Amino acid sequence: MIEKILIVDDEEAMRDSCAQVLEREGYALEMAENGETGLEKIRSFDPDLVLLDLKMPGLSGMEVLDRTRNMDPNLVIVVITGYATVESAVEAMKYGAYDYLPKPFTPDELRLIVRRGLERRRIRMERDRLQEEKETMRKNFVSLVSHELRAPLDAVQQNLMVILDGLAGEIPEKARLMLKRASRRIKGLHVMINDWLNLSRLESGEVVTRMEPVDIREILTEVTELMKPLMDEKRLTLDVEIPAQYPSILGNKETLHMLFTNLLSNAIKYNKPDGRIFVQLAEEDHRSRVVVADTGVGIPREKLGLIFDQFYRTRETEKVEGSGLGLSIVRKIVEAHSGDIRVESEPDKGTTFTVYLP
Repeated sequence: MIEKILIVDDEEAMRDSCAQVLEREGYALEMAENGETGLEKIRSFDPDLVLLDLKMPGLSGMEVLDRTRNMDPNLVIVVITGYATVESAVEAMKYGAYDYLPKPFTPDELRLIVRRGLERRRIRMERDRLQEEKETMRKNFVSLVSHELRAPLDAVQQNLMVILDGLAGEIPEKARLMLKRASRRIKGLHVMINDWLNLSRLESGEVVTRMEPVDIREILTEVTELMKPLMDEKRLTLDVEIPAQYPSILGNKETLHMLFTNLLSNAIKYNKPDGRIFVQLAEEDHRSRVVVADTGVGIPREKLGLIFDQFYRTRETEKVEGSGLGLSIVRKIVEAHSGDIRVESEPDKGTTFTVYLP
């Protein structure tokens, strides 16, 4: 594929001399004598690289630079001028120029800067192509996981429930125990798939797109009520401090619900029987502060920096069923809300997560 170069300069001699040098390199060339014509040819000729004079009557090179920002993001523009100063070079770079070539310049200098510029464009376009491929693969994989894996698991789990409920006839106790273990494993797999799908959606920006005023009191109340049966199973005591009145925050209700469900779920799973869970909502430095604390197994200090990594689990928690993605999801949601999350923990004494939201 022949690479295309546009030369924009009000001096005919400069346009011709650049053309003579670059024609021998095998490039396709177009020329423009002013900024207005240059912009038109950028649209019609679709060049890979533009040699642009800064000082021209009418539309200046800086104005052309400014107007090309919303065109091809990978277009390489090399500014050429006889009025070379550090200030003008810096200004041109701010406006999106790739490089700066002061007049007069030699044919070798021109060839070198053009080759470098075109190589930069090729690298950028390859990067974009690979990114597009990666995103396509991610979407295809998400679709595969959603439909091809989750649906059969749902069917298997449904059949197991029918058998365990005795609707398919009596089953021996030993078989019942085996089927219960299988059902638990399938539930765990289901949780992992759902967590992975949620994380994938968060990373692609598909979920936290619409922010609106959200009642965080309502979310925390819903989550604690939802988790109450699990707390009762482990005989956990729940202490909640939520103000009777609290201003709305700007957020995404679905993902905030997911955030606090994950934190409270961890506080239950990694707690000890007859332990305690503390949930508090308060205002601090014009931000909402939500604390979720437990009296569970805790996390060693040296491992606190790793707990938000995908699939990371500490030795203290690996015996408890989980996907290893919950805290990665938590951090993604907090970051999407321009918030902050902190963790304090001590082995055998418990863990405290503090979420700050604007």
